[in-house]
Amino acid sequence: MSIIYFDNAATSFPKPTAVYEEVDRCIRQYGGNPGRGSHPLALAAGEKIFECRHRLARLFNAPSPEGVIFTLNATYALNFLIKGLLRPGDHVVISDMEHNAVLRPVVRCTGCGGIEYDVFSTMLETEGERRLRNATRICARIAAKIKPNTRAVICSHQSNLCSATLPLCEIGAFCRRHHLYFIVDASQSAGHLPIDMQAMSIDGLCVPGHKGLLGIQGCGAAIVDRDLHLGTIIEGGSGYASLDPDMPETLPERGEAGTLPTPAIAGLCAGLQYLEGVTLEHIRQHESALFCRLRDRLDSLAGYHLYLPEFEGSTLMFHREGVPSEHIGQYLSQRGICVRTGYHCAALGHRTLHTPDGGGVRVSFGPFNRAREVDLLYQALKEMP
Repeated sequence: MSIIYFDNAATSFPKPTAVYEEVDRCIRQYGGNPGRGSHPLALAAGEKIFECRHRLARLFNAPSPEGVIFTLNATYALNFLIKGLLRPGDHVVISDMEHNAVLRPVVRCTGCGGIEYDVFSTMLETEGERRLRNATRICARIAAKIKPNTRAVICSHQSNLCSATLPLCEIGAFCRRHHLYFIVDASQSAGHLPIDMQAMSIDGLCVPGHKGLLGIQGCGAAIVDRDLHLGTIIEGGSGYASLDPDMPETLPERGEAGTLPTPAIAGLCAGLQYLEGVTLEHIRQHESALFCRLRDRLDSLAGYHLYLPEFEGSTLMFHREGVPSEHIGQYLSQRGICVRTGYHCAALGHRTLHTPDGGGVRVSFGPFNRAREVDLLYQALKEMP
């Protein structure tokens, strides 16, 4: 049975051929430990990591490649920025669509770190307002949550439940005017939508390597201004200032304790090169066309409810009245169609969207999906008892 893969919001599949080839080349030809020696394998590994830093900095218009800190994934990156930035007595504001990768570290900091947090609403009153995602109203809602001790605003660029996005330019400008740090979770938008850290006044951007950036699992990045001072959440060898008992103050070494996942970074570097060739705009248009194709077909089926379908993008979530999402997922899996069901590690978002018990069915597109696959998914749902 051939597989139709619609779970790209979890991890992209398949990868560009160049990604597989570069990971294999790394393991076979230059798999030394970067920054840990002057022999050819260590130097070659370090050069590939250097190249990947520069590609990431260029893609997101980061202030400096030295601010690209490699992590295991976006969750680790968010933990590093949240716990490394916040201090006892601080207050932070997050959105009501956040993934647990934001919510749980923040809650943890309230329990043992002496911070407070509030949640601002992203939902607007009318369909027209939702379609526009009125930036003025969103910023007003953030402003209503600000306190004298507020230190940062943290939010997702795009939801992992649907394609709803937040106006980063306006939120970033608001944070800059109010002297607040602006941390963005770009787990679902990186590789799908344009992000300009400097134009959007983003102080910290967290990205996974294995989703829209088309690398393999095992690496992500926290991208910051190199002048941003962060505490550490893990300490160890950095290949730099080895006689100092403390972690280095300089970036990226301060955030990179231990051996880096060089094969995963090499794969990410190849994924970034692929994106440069096809362009984000091409990918955005392709995925939006697939989204609209499925949305318009599901609208014709009785009993189906789609969540914020006016936001066209890479992710569409729905439920069918009276049918648990898990049942739909199992039915589709038997037909070789991969989707995600349940709560998607996003309790806040499901509460905001008022999904039923059991959550929803998420269909997420990637650059290698085709219109014919969308039609096969629709036909399977149409024939489902």
